Amino acid sequence: MVKPAGLSLLLLSALLQAVESYPNMEAPNMGCEECSLQKNDLFTLDQPIYQCKGCCFSRAYPTPLRAMDTMLNRKNITSEATCCVAKHSYEVRVNELKLRNQTECHCSTCLHHQI
Repeated sequence: MVKPAGLSLLLLSALLQAVESYPNMEAPNMGCEECSLQKNDLFTLDQPIYQCKGCCFSRAYPTPLRAMDTMLNRKNITSEATCCVAKHSYEVRVNELKLRNQTECHCSTCLHHQI
């Protein structure tokens, strides 16, 4: 009777040790930086070129009833994706290439969803 209790305590303490030693990170942000303006080293030659990079997360909400009536395949949850896009930018030339040097970023509707 003592052996199973001792083994259980040993396993429990090993489990608690593993949980405490695991890094304290938020799961949604793992592997992806927040949407921000970052220097693009590939195109930066004479002048610095900045572009928006990072992640924005989607949101989900219940599908409105009037929208559900128009669906061929009804779904109860609707999701909306957002992307890291530039608020402001201006055109620059780098070795005969026209590029957009971005000055401010935010999470907004993805450009390919607006078409």
